[in-house]
Amino acid sequence: MTIPETDAIGPSDDLDEAPRPGEVAQELIETETMELPEEEEQLYVAGQWQLMWWKFRKHKLAVVSALVLILLYVVAIFAEVVAPYDPSTYFIRYKMAPPTPIRIIDAEGQLRWPFVYQRVRDRDPDTLRDIYTEDRSIRHPIRFFVRGAPYRLWGIWEMDLHLFGLDAEPQEQAIFLFGADRMGRDIFSRLCYGGRISLSIGLIGVLLSLILGIFLGGVSGYYGGRIDTVIQRVIEFIRTIPAIPLWMALSAALPADWPIVRVYFGITIILSLIGWTGMARVVRGRFLSLREEDFVLAARLSGSGEIRIIMRHMVPSFLSHIIASLTIAIPGTILGETGLSFIGLGLRAPAISWGVLLQEAQNVRSLAQAPWVFWPAAAVVLTVFAFNFVGDGLRDAADPYAR
Repeated sequence: MTIPETDAIGPSDDLDEAPRPGEVAQELIETETMELPEEEEQLYVAGQWQLMWWKFRKHKLAVVSALVLILLYVVAIFAEVVAPYDPSTYFIRYKMAPPTPIRIIDAEGQLRWPFVYQRVRDRDPDTLRDIYTEDRSIRHPIRFFVRGAPYRLWGIWEMDLHLFGLDAEPQEQAIFLFGADRMGRDIFSRLCYGGRISLSIGLIGVLLSLILGIFLGGVSGYYGGRIDTVIQRVIEFIRTIPAIPLWMALSAALPADWPIVRVYFGITIILSLIGWTGMARVVRGRFLSLREEDFVLAARLSGSGEIRIIMRHMVPSFLSHIIASLTIAIPGTILGETGLSFIGLGLRAPAISWGVLLQEAQNVRSLAQAPWVFWPAAAVVLTVFAFNFVGDGLRDAADPYAR
C-alpha cells in the first residue's frame, strides 16, 4: 500500500518553515538596537527622586496645595512688605469696619483701574452701631509698591515700601481686604504677621520632633534589648496621657512674665516633646526590618561605624517615607499652637499669631456684628488642608516603583 505524495510529510517541510539560525540572530540584533521612545528611555535612566517628582506631579490636588503653601510662606516671610499697614496701628474711624469693596466699574458704568470709594461713617440712632457707606463721588485708585508706614524688614533693614495701598492718608481713607477688628486694626495685616509665627512653629516643632524621633527610634530599633524596652516604655507612657490636658499643663507652667520670644520657643519645645513618639515608632519599625539586610551587613564588614551605618545607609533608605510623615505632622503642630493660644495658654498679646487673633472670636458681640473676625480660622483650615493634600501626594510618590 502506497501513501499519496500529497499526504506525505517530510523533514524538509519543517525545515523550510522553521527560522534559520542566521535569521534568529538578525532578529535579536534588531530588537536590541531598536530605539526606545524618549519618555520610556528617560524612565529607565531616571533616579529615585526624579521618579518621585514625576509621580507627585500627577497628583494635581497636591501640586495646587503645594503652590498654596509656597504662597502662604512667602507672605509670612515678607509680611512687612505684603501688609499695607502696621499690625498694631489703630484706625479710630474704622472700628469693626467690614471688608472694603474693590471695584473696577464706576458709578457711570466705565471700566477703570481697581479702586475703592471714599468711606463715610454714620451711626444708627436705634442700635448705636457704626454704619459705613460709600461716597461715590470720590475714588481712590489702588497703587502697587507704594510708600507707607516705615518698618524694619526682618528687624534689619529700614524700609517703607508696601505691596499695595492708597494715595490717601490712612486715617482718612484706608483699605481693609478682610475688614477691621473692634480696635480698628487691619485684619489682613495682622494675618500676614501672624502667619510668620503660626507657620514657622509647625516647621520648627516638627524638625525637633524629627531629630528626637530618628535618634531615639533608631537607637531603639538598631540595638534592641534593654535599651529598646526602656525607650518603648517611655513612648507608651507619653502616648497614654491625653495630649490636650498635657499641653495645657505644660503651657500653664510657663512664667507669665516671659517675653514673647521665650514663650514662642517654650511652646515649640512643648509641642516637640509630645510629637516625637509617633516618628520614633515608625523609625524603630523600619530599623528592625533593615538591620538584618545584606547592605547593612556589608557596611559592617567594610568597617563602617554604627553611626555611619545608621545615618548613611539606613535612614536614607526610607527618607521619602519620613518626608511624607513630616508633611502630615506639621498641621497637628499648627493646630496645637492655635488651640493653646485660643484658650489663652499659648502665645499672648501683644504677640501676633493666628491663635491669638482667634481670641477675638470669643467675643459674642464680635461674632454678631463682625463675622469677618473668623478670617484667621479660614487661614488655619486652608493651611491644614493644603498640608494634608501635599502629604497624600508625597505618600503616593514615596514609592515610585509601585503600580
